[in-house]
Amino acid sequence: MRFGLLLNEPTGQDPLAELGDAIAQAAEDGFDSAWSSHIFGVDALTALAVAGRGHAIELGTAVVPVYPRHPAALAQQAMTANAALGGRLTLGIGLSHQVVIENMYGYSYDKPARHMTEYLNVLLPASRGEQVDYTGETVKANIRLGTPGAGFPVLIAALGPRMLKLAGTVADGTVLWMTGPKTVADHIAPTINAAAAEAGREPPRIVCELPVSVTDDPDAARARANEIFEVYGQLPSYRAMLDREGAAGPGDVAIVGDESSVRAQIDQLAEAGVTDFVAAVLGDRRRTLDVLIGASKG
Repeated sequence: MRFGLLLNEPTGQDPLAELGDAIAQAAEDGFDSAWSSHIFGVDALTALAVAGRGHAIELGTAVVPVYPRHPAALAQQAMTANAALGGRLTLGIGLSHQVVIENMYGYSYDKPARHMTEYLNVLLPASRGEQVDYTGETVKANIRLGTPGAGFPVLIAALGPRMLKLAGTVADGTVLWMTGPKTVADHIAPTINAAAAEAGREPPRIVCELPVSVTDDPDAARARANEIFEVYGQLPSYRAMLDREGAAGPGDVAIVGDESSVRAQIDQLAEAGVTDFVAAVLGDRRRTLDVLIGASKG
């Protein structure tokens, strides 16, 4: 299992320099990857293209919402970022949530899995520099990009069966959030791996992001995780994963405890089928990073 870090949202006066320092430190610490969320702060692709240059580490987005962007436009931006990063980009994309897409952006969220299917029918060939001539119900394109940086992994935020099958058959895997080891073992891994096998493809990546805190007070850490990530216990897609896990809230899937407990919980994720574990570090950062670095070295 590979190890990565979820980068903190930069908040200082020079956010890209702050992000660059965090990427450099992750690379120096020996992590395999570093990931940027894309919510309402910096644009993840632009920020990584600027802040990640010259650092020998995979850089990923987790995840860019697809609805506000035509797939060819996103392909062009991602190709440009990949060129800037020397081919080290992994593009994570997702549908976001109905409350965001309809209430904030004003787009219809009708039949989201169909939209993602059509979106990938344009995004994937366009990002390889191929001619695209496609007409779907929600997406149309007749274009060929000459942008440098063609060819990079594409992961989709897939939790339900239809999206997981899509991630296994046409994308390079999935990137998860708020999804615990039982759900990965019983639902995520079997569904996506079976889809890839049926399509004659190699096993896909299962990138699992979870909060992590090495602490002597796990109850307080879980309470803190519930407070910080409260909204994710309310959004339908994540709520469904928490219910599968038997978790009351985000704190119940956070990886918390002392050094040996956290190591054991990380090992459980690997046994469940996670290929890449990405940590959102909470609490004592140095203590938590020391455990993650040790785990990544075996």
